[in-house]
Amino acid sequence: MGSIDTPKNPENGSTTPPPTTDASATYDGDQKPTNGMPPRVTEMTLPVESEVVKKRKTSMLPLEVGTRVMCRWRDCKYHPVKVIERRKMQSGGTNDYEYYVHYTEFNRRLDEWVKLEQLDLDSVEAVVDEKVEDKVTSLKMTRHQKRKIDETHVEGHEELDAASLREHEEFTKVKNIATIELGRYEIETWYFSPFPPEYNDCLQLYFCEFCLNFMKRKEQLQRHMKKCDLKHPPGDEIYRSGTLSMFEIDGKKNKVYGQNLCYLAKLFLDHKTLYYDVDLFLFYVLCECDDRGCHMVGYFSKEKHSEESYNLACILTLPPYQRKGYGKFLIAFSYELSKKEGKVGTPERPLSDLGLLSYRGYWTRVLLDILKRHKGNISIKELSDMTAIKAEDILTTLQSLELIQYRKGQHVICADPKVLDRHLKAAGRGGLEVDVSKLIWTPYKEQG
Repeated sequence: MGSIDTPKNPENGSTTPPPTTDASATYDGDQKPTNGMPPRVTEMTLPVESEVVKKRKTSMLPLEVGTRVMCRWRDCKYHPVKVIERRKMQSGGTNDYEYYVHYTEFNRRLDEWVKLEQLDLDSVEAVVDEKVEDKVTSLKMTRHQKRKIDETHVEGHEELDAASLREHEEFTKVKNIATIELGRYEIETWYFSPFPPEYNDCLQLYFCEFCLNFMKRKEQLQRHMKKCDLKHPPGDEIYRSGTLSMFEIDGKKNKVYGQNLCYLAKLFLDHKTLYYDVDLFLFYVLCECDDRGCHMVGYFSKEKHSEESYNLACILTLPPYQRKGYGKFLIAFSYELSKKEGKVGTPERPLSDLGLLSYRGYWTRVLLDILKRHKGNISIKELSDMTAIKAEDILTTLQSLELIQYRKGQHVICADPKVLDRHLKAAGRGGLEVDVSKLIWTPYKEQG
């Protein structure tokens, strides 16, 4: 059994010196033991207790799925976790297991395999039946707290009923790929992705950054790179401004690339449904370009024909490129395409928590910027025509900012300049701007 890096205490005997027949080991000074109390009885008490503790800890092992315990994380502090899965180590004894844990304070993306020595067995809680636990917890919560928990629990899965949600979580509970290599980056993955069965035993995959083929070994990738003649995503380059390029890829013409992109994206998106039939989608891949080629930064996809006016199905900025304004750029780009089509657009529902945050920020900046510059009255319909943002999204955004009132049967926008400035400041920077003059694109039309 591995050691536990917690402060040592007398309970487990680790700080107690070896037993000795000297009376001073138990008594002060030259005090003699009282009648009927041989020294060895007292001297043996702590070692016996230590053996009991050791047996108790051993009897817990291996830990059951569902066990709650404290686990040492990468910050060297202990955090509460729940054991999601366990697996026997190839070399080891009866109780030598690794445990896949969920840090209950953090997002699922930080779930990971840990070794026994990272767990504080003194903090083990008994496995509680999930249904009973949920019932007890719900009784202790206020209505507001319960609503908050429910909203967090199903974020991104609002279209699933309770049974389907449990099935989804069971199927995707353990990350199958720990890291990937893509270009010059080695990236830790966040979530499960349903790669073909032959990749079940791989902890790391190696992607060609241009065609997105993936391999099990570094040597395979090196051999592939000598033969791969692509230096950018397949498809048409529809935008270039400075070192940024955007490529449009037709899922029907480049089916393997589209499927590989979906496998890659699922590693970083918990809520994404993986579509194997990519024929119905267009993929817009954003790249940073240099003398070595065009390197993928992120992408968004959209249906070729959407009954619900969706102008974006899925969006991802790869982890090495996050917090640089690329996500905002992708959202803005999707609306520029809608303007070219002469349509209003909206992202596909349900939105993830981060997705909603990003979109609400974009809608706020675009709408308030217009209201700030516009003189006189303006209607929601006019705002929608100017921005290609759907009227419902404009309404909910302005309502969340308390900038709209309902008077005499119609909605009235109340745009006080100081209030607009305050909201714009709270919305943050707009990120990279799309230079519309550099966009060369015609809307998709089905051939024939």
